[in-house]
Amino acid sequence: MIETVVRKRIEILADAAQVKRVTKAIDNAGITGWTVTPVTSGKGRDGHWREERVMGTDKVFILTIAPEEKAMALAEELAPILGSHGLLLTMWDVQVIRGERF
Repeated sequence: MIETVVRKRIEILADAAQVKRVTKAIDNAGITGWTVTPVTSGKGRDGHWREERVMGTDKVFILTIAPEEKAMALAEELAPILGSHGLLLTMWDVQVIRGERF
């Protein structure tokens, strides 16, 4: 039977202009990897939105997986800018194979 371990999957929705700031925070938390993917549209409490490269407000998802203590360190570092920079941070438990990689 394959063994799995519990890790935190963290997704951060941010303006593309915030990628460097968020990925630096991920690195500062000691998390070894991340992935950035574009987001073309969505809907939130303020209604529908679409990517807007002309205005510089296109969105991205930044995904990473980490042990709980590193995930919480990341959340602590990003907490002061969540509201002011419109970030959405979610995290939940996932089962991973090869947990030593995360």
